[in-house]
Amino acid sequence: MAKQNNKKHILFRYGLICIGFVVFSIAVVAKMFKTTVIDAGAWNERAKSELSKVDTIAPERGNILADNGNILACNLKVYDIKIDLRHNKIKALKSIPWAKVDSLADSLDHYFPRVKDLHRHPDTLAKYSWHTRLKKEFEKPHDKRPRALRLVQKGTLEDFEKIKTFPLVRDFKGAGFRNPLYKEERKIRMYPYGRMAYRSIGRVNENQATGEIHGYSGLEKDLDSLLYGKPGLAKKVALNSGITNWVSTPPQRGYDIRTTIDIDLQDMLEEELYNVCSESNAEWGTAILMEVETGEIKAISNIELLSDGTYGEALNRAVLPFEPGSVMKPISLMIAFEDGLVKSVNDQVSCAPFQKTSDPHGGGMKTMKQVIEQSSNPGISRVIFRGYENDPSKFYDRLAGMGFFEPIRSGIAGECVPRIRKLVAKDSKGNNITMTARHLDLARQAYGYNTELPPLFTLSVYNAIANGGKYVRPHLLKSLIDENGRDSIIPIQYIRDRICSEETARKVRECIKEVVWGEHGTAKLVRDDRVMVVGKTGTAFPVENGVYNKAKRRYAFAGFFPYEQPKYSCIALVLGNGGNSANRTSGQVVKNMAIKMYSRGMLDNASTYSSEKKESRPILVASNAYDQKKLAKNIGADRVKKVKSPTPPSQGAVPSVIGYDAPTAVKILEEAGIEVRLRGSGIVRGQSIEAGTALRKGMKMTLTLKV
Repeated sequence: MAKQNNKKHILFRYGLICIGFVVFSIAVVAKMFKTTVIDAGAWNERAKSELSKVDTIAPERGNILADNGNILACNLKVYDIKIDLRHNKIKALKSIPWAKVDSLADSLDHYFPRVKDLHRHPDTLAKYSWHTRLKKEFEKPHDKRPRALRLVQKGTLEDFEKIKTFPLVRDFKGAGFRNPLYKEERKIRMYPYGRMAYRSIGRVNENQATGEIHGYSGLEKDLDSLLYGKPGLAKKVALNSGITNWVSTPPQRGYDIRTTIDIDLQDMLEEELYNVCSESNAEWGTAILMEVETGEIKAISNIELLSDGTYGEALNRAVLPFEPGSVMKPISLMIAFEDGLVKSVNDQVSCAPFQKTSDPHGGGMKTMKQVIEQSSNPGISRVIFRGYENDPSKFYDRLAGMGFFEPIRSGIAGECVPRIRKLVAKDSKGNNITMTARHLDLARQAYGYNTELPPLFTLSVYNAIANGGKYVRPHLLKSLIDENGRDSIIPIQYIRDRICSEETARKVRECIKEVVWGEHGTAKLVRDDRVMVVGKTGTAFPVENGVYNKAKRRYAFAGFFPYEQPKYSCIALVLGNGGNSANRTSGQVVKNMAIKMYSRGMLDNASTYSSEKKESRPILVASNAYDQKKLAKNIGADRVKKVKSPTPPSQGAVPSVIGYDAPTAVKILEEAGIEVRLRGSGIVRGQSIEAGTALRKGMKMTLTLKV
């Protein structure tokens, strides 16, 4: 009887199971019917929508190069190194190995400290130490710990391999998802020469959502369409394993852009501008060096007095408009010669008081040479009045005809055009302007007031005067190199074929020469027997809050060298307190550049810089393991130099970086909280702050590099 009852129970259970299978099968069939028949249209539309999606693939940005191919801006692959504290291997630990956690914290504090300023208060250092951070995270319940605790930001593969050897981490074997330690790759924009030509080269912004990198200043901005490249396209495709991305159009890398910047000349110009500004306690300075024949901008520097009392790279004033002062006079004289208002450099004009202006050198008759030499305001005004007194508005038209108000398109972001008011008979509201007022403005425009010229525009005209009247376009872009390495040289371009005749240019050069070499010249301190520098000084009051601040002066010097066969033109502006002169400030920047270039044989002369020929040898960087003899033999070298491998810097003291390559030295010093400036190229041969000096907040160091 019991067996029979048990059999009934078993059959009943089987029956329930069968009924369940039947119900489940009916549900599956019903769902399939609903999906494939009733809802087929909706699902097809959804699939079509997914497969029609196209993702954009950001291209790799091109590099910016100096004229010799040295990299000024490039992409660098870096890694954010993280650890997953919820990983199964950490969860599997029976208890937290605090001794190993402390050892891991010691290693991280030594190599990758969270606070790099070692002079902070001990309580602050303790608060932000890895001991405090790791203790806080490990004491949390396992499911509350972070999945991505970042140990290093912008690290290298070497950093990743180093951390893998740290206590606790080295206990976890395996790669990828099998190891709690992992790295996330990303690309950053790198500037190997630091702040050299910072404003001219510019910087970029990265869109974190799309990965696109675009320039927002300098060459990075102006040439963004060339540097950025062309995005690629990835479509969704259906595979057996599911829907995935399929690259239909690969991204096209941006052009590498070779600029006209000469690293050595850039370094020299920055140093000279810095020296003059610091000696004169100037508020800011800007300078440009340009090659006469081609218009290539070889160096451009902008520095400013910062709030901490030091000088640093600042606003690019080289392309901003300022009242030029007397550097405008040779431009006015060029127009006068070209228009036939004066015929010879020995033609005379009265320099008696004129249009509320007198000559500090005395009135009387002066030649054109003397007008420029002694910087006579009445003299140059009277000459311009010979042609434009009856209709002052035509002076503006004359400048416009020379291309004076056209954008130069130099490649420098923020470029402005000159601002010179057209002296018409009525203002914008239709009110009459008296001829007396227009005459006064015309006189002031002739000698550099009531006008605003960017230094780059002023230099472009001086460059044309040095170039026999050929008005080349100042530019920073030299050539484009595509992803296949093809180099596209950009030919010399002209704002105008000529701004004046060759004869006019010669006459103006002859007059400008007297400013430096004449008996009463305003820039006699610019003289040097080694190289003949010529140019014109200019002084103007800065406008602050809508009025002239007569306690300050803006000192300018624009010129070229050597005089006999001009190769380079140069302009410098320095804003400082009154009581100084362009002769002693901006003029010295141009003079010292000429002397340094002469001493290095850059002016088609025999170099007096060094009588030794330096041997070019391969450099084996940071290598302890390579067979040096074998390597030297393979590359055909008889000897090699060996550069130091990185060693941990001394805690609390300035480390020694003598003998390191530049990138390694910069990394060591920046990790110690020191701002670095490079001078020269090659290996570090000198540092401006002695090793062992106590670290201080805001330290700045100059490294001298030599091959």
